[in-house]
Amino acid sequence: MDTRRRQFIKQTSLATAASFLLPALELIAANPQIKHKILLRSGWQTINIGDIGHTFGALELFKQYLPDVQIVLWANLLDRGVYELLMKSYPGIQIIEEKAGAGKETKEQLKIAFQECSMFFHNSGPYVTTPDGLRSWWKETGKPFGVYGVSLDTMNAELQETINHASFFYCRDTESLKYLRSLKLKCPVQDFAPDATFAINVHDESKADTFLNAHGLKKGEFICVIPRLRYTPNWKLKNRTRTEEDKWKDEVSELFKERDAIKLREIITRWVTETGLKVLACPEVTYQVDLAKETLVDPLPEEIKKNVIWRDSFWLPDEAASVYAKARAMVSFEPHSPIIAFAQGTPAIHLKQPSDTRKGQMWRDIGLNDWYFLIDETPASQISDTLLQIHNDYPAALATLEKARRYVTNVQKANIKVIKNAM
Repeated sequence: MDTRRRQFIKQTSLATAASFLLPALELIAANPQIKHKILLRSGWQTINIGDIGHTFGALELFKQYLPDVQIVLWANLLDRGVYELLMKSYPGIQIIEEKAGAGKETKEQLKIAFQECSMFFHNSGPYVTTPDGLRSWWKETGKPFGVYGVSLDTMNAELQETINHASFFYCRDTESLKYLRSLKLKCPVQDFAPDATFAINVHDESKADTFLNAHGLKKGEFICVIPRLRYTPNWKLKNRTRTEEDKWKDEVSELFKERDAIKLREIITRWVTETGLKVLACPEVTYQVDLAKETLVDPLPEEIKKNVIWRDSFWLPDEAASVYAKARAMVSFEPHSPIIAFAQGTPAIHLKQPSDTRKGQMWRDIGLNDWYFLIDETPASQISDTLLQIHNDYPAALATLEKARRYVTNVQKANIKVIKNAM
């Protein structure tokens, strides 16, 4: 052991933890520009460009505000081309993937990561997706950890005890934050942070232009619309046995499928009738490819349908972002495509279904309340009025959007500063 190592352990009184500190010291000695490594827990699924976007947004935040930190990504799934996109966009990243049949290999990789990383960072999601990972990290390392940009409905006693040891817990909506604070936990930082997807910065101009040109979609002369069932049929998308709860959710979705679609078709019809411009019906989740055709495109009268393009395949967030960047606006039942559009500077209206989680509140929290509608309480005419107002006074819409973007950026900077100090 060299003199610097001895001095470090002596000064910090962490000799008993040397077994997991020394690999990190060796890394720093070999790469003096790297001060820390962060274990990023993310990549929940790849059937949804929003879930994919969480990872890319977090990586962009680290790239911008913590450029001297090396990231180790611990991901659930990186199929459908996501792994290749990650390596293309962030070539220096180290990846640990929960591949089937690779349990021993994954455990060895995680053991090293737990030794070398200075912090565990649980990324954005619908809730604390991997509480076991948080507990294992704290129990085995005692090093800082936190949760960034999640929604909350409930938190059991075991997770509450874990979060008592966290350095930070950021909710992506203020309704979740209110609930979190009501628990009176010991975590020193309990605050708001926009969903990590707000920071996404990946594009594929070539794919986007090829698609747009093939369908006669010109920049600024079309809107994007995204349908959604009341409940995502995860059992079907993930090839698992349908439970009684799944059956109930499917029944609710079927009950409201046409009712929700009618409103979106009315919005499409009025847009085409009053502007003469086009519409792209596209997906955020894989099942929405067929849903868009069934509920939005096929039932339209021919005079409207001729202006409506159906995206007949799923896509990754880089191509989607480049298409959204060229759209005039967006109307979406899903929340993350509006976030990706937001990152491109494109106005987006979010339609909130009552079955969705608290995450819809995000649009209000960043100052876009006028572009947020509760679908059961809002007539299609009111949503159409707002869409046409955006179109007819586009400079004002862009000014509203830019104000929200500045706010999001400032909050992100403040969040990362706190996280850096915790590390």
